[in-house]
Amino acid sequence: MKFIYKLFLPLLVLITLFYLLKPEEMTVRQYLLKALYPVIMLLGKISPAKNAVQQNTGNKEPIVSFYSLQATAINGDTIRFSQFAGKKVLIVNTASDCGYTGQYAELEKLYEQEKDRLVIIGFPANDFKEQEKKNNDEIASFCKKNYGVSFLLMQKSVVLKKENQNSVFQWLTDAAKNGWCNQQPVWNFSKYIVDETGKLQYFYANTISPEDPHFIKSIQ
Repeated sequence: MKFIYKLFLPLLVLITLFYLLKPEEMTVRQYLLKALYPVIMLLGKISPAKNAVQQNTGNKEPIVSFYSLQATAINGDTIRFSQFAGKKVLIVNTASDCGYTGQYAELEKLYEQEKDRLVIIGFPANDFKEQEKKNNDEIASFCKKNYGVSFLLMQKSVVLKKENQNSVFQWLTDAAKNGWCNQQPVWNFSKYIVDETGKLQYFYANTISPEDPHFIKSIQ
């Protein structure tokens, strides 16, 4: 009994301190995951996911134009992808309660540095272990207050290959549409890079940081 007490008392004290000191908008889980994010990314480097990086090595053209797509922004506006011609586009499926949620900060930093030539679009989804239970208003508030997100966020939707998968991820995960890639997101914060002409060029798994040198090179 004394052993259990000694083991769990420090943990209880730590959680209590986190709860008292954390930002008001964050749960204890979210705060802990944010603090542990560097460790989570280090583990990903030590044991990388299979096919974590995929590239359009043949420079294949899409069958269905990327610029024919559209989506609904988190504020209800219709976003037509034709407006992105001439810029690289980075598309990411996101979630608020994930070990990789810390990538919001890295994505925002990248956007601030490259926004003259790079568009970043986040697609919140609850597809992985129900790690995005918030509604659209709550997601927008969480991202702004805790990570300063100013890049585009779309309304919450399904990104996996299901009957109600949103049309953008239908295009990203179907070689019959994008020309070569059938890879659906492997977890929250999987990433797809479309070049200035509307060709899908890269897929990066969640384990690849937006600050990874190879990733940075692919958007330059």
